[in-house]
Amino acid sequence: MAMLGDIVQSVEMWLKLIRKPQPYVDPDLDPVLLVPGIAGSILKAVEHENGNEERVWVRILEADSKFCSKLWSRFDPSTGKTVSLDPSTSITVPEERYGLYAIDVLDPDLIIGQESVYYFHDMIVEMIKWGFQEGKTLFGFGYDFRQSNRLQDTLDRLAAKLESVCKASGGKKINIISHSMGGLLVKCFMGLHSDVFEKYVKNWIAIAAPFRGAPGYIASTFLNGVSFVEGWEQNFFISKWSMHQLLIECPSIYELMACPYFHWQHMPLLEIWREKEGCNGIPQTILESYRPGESIDIFKESLSGNSIDYGGENIPLPFNLEILKWAKETHKVLSEAKVPSGVKFYNIYGINLETPHSVCYGSEETPITDIRDLRLSEPRYVCVDGDGTVPVESAKADGLNAEARVGIPGEHRGILCEPHLYRILKHWLKAGNPDPFYNPINDYVILPTAFEMESLHEKGIQVTSLKEEWEIITEDQGNQDANKNSLVSSISVSQGPNKQSSRSEAHATVIVRPQNEGKQHVELNAISVSIDAQS
Repeated sequence: MAMLGDIVQSVEMWLKLIRKPQPYVDPDLDPVLLVPGIAGSILKAVEHENGNEERVWVRILEADSKFCSKLWSRFDPSTGKTVSLDPSTSITVPEERYGLYAIDVLDPDLIIGQESVYYFHDMIVEMIKWGFQEGKTLFGFGYDFRQSNRLQDTLDRLAAKLESVCKASGGKKINIISHSMGGLLVKCFMGLHSDVFEKYVKNWIAIAAPFRGAPGYIASTFLNGVSFVEGWEQNFFISKWSMHQLLIECPSIYELMACPYFHWQHMPLLEIWREKEGCNGIPQTILESYRPGESIDIFKESLSGNSIDYGGENIPLPFNLEILKWAKETHKVLSEAKVPSGVKFYNIYGINLETPHSVCYGSEETPITDIRDLRLSEPRYVCVDGDGTVPVESAKADGLNAEARVGIPGEHRGILCEPHLYRILKHWLKAGNPDPFYNPINDYVILPTAFEMESLHEKGIQVTSLKEEWEIITEDQGNQDANKNSLVSSISVSQGPNKQSSRSEAHATVIVRPQNEGKQHVELNAISVSIDAQS
């Protein structure tokens, strides 16, 4: 019997050795809810008759045909909802893994493996390293991104999600992290249900949110469509034309147009080189420019003959003025929303990439003769600074009382994989070991390495000397600056005597040594001499 017990103990020990180590869990963390942007949630079509589910976004095999048959929609102005053309199915968002499954890896077969289909995956992996736990402190909120950001059905689901997250985490308030259009969804909820928002939310961190729209990107989307992935991977995916037909009936896209209530520092324009007959009968080429409100007539004319064949029926899909009317009301909600007093708001936006702002069609040599041909024309962009999709001007213009606004070099979706972003989030979420010397605004760490101070007072003269040294730790830049000379600066301050003060002088020298392996050494040497005015 003893020998059997030894065998059992040996097997148990072996099982412990091969068992994967459990991830570190920090029970003191406040819960986090991740909210994706447009096209950032897995969608399934559910058959009404038998309840069978079929993945329609994102899928690889038969992607285009399933997309068109299950997701193509028409807008219902009476409800503000976009309804699928297929009456036998409904579109749902999977809820597995506490909502994280739908916003983690969108590609079911991991064939493409790009940032566009690895949505929040890297961030989820990183946050689990910090001690977050799925279902306890880490959750996701996927949604039908075809719909309006103020659709009541979606807002009701978000309210229920906030309540369930709060309960699952033991009554703690929630940190919301939104990306892209998810920021508009959260802001609409905050504006329309501020009491619920204040009850459950502690902090809201918006990343790459198009608060005032994505003018260049959306203008070309209306006229030409958009590819969710670029390059050869498009052969496995949804065609640009199929995506175009969907987006024309999506309120969410109209809500991403340039905000009509915003005073743009750089006005986004739609420009067209057109050939027109001059007063003398000779054709002339002129450049026409249209402001956001004026562009509507161009969209209407260009899409006037647009239609799709669905099940043998020809369905017209012009530019939808009913959706435009709905979107204008959404813009008002967004412009009037305010952060409740008990909530802190943070804004992170992408920088250093050329970002479409104004769009130009045709050229002086090859002008546009028929506006309906714009759908077949390649746009050229006038770009501004941003993340490649959302201009900095739009992303920063949240109109809210923000604790901080931080620009991070990065691409619109790729920013979710940036180590720079993770350092900032880790600090704001108070995850892991706190670093009191980290500055999330400028993304550096200050480490004091030396401090000496001496003071001598004799016969009315006081001399104080100070020596202090720091290391500033930033993202590793290699040895590119190692051979540069040190930067030396001197500062002198003096004050003359009067009845209230003494005569004093101070001199300081600051030496900044070149950065090497992500570290920059700073030395401060200062001396102060003060003479008592009464001596």
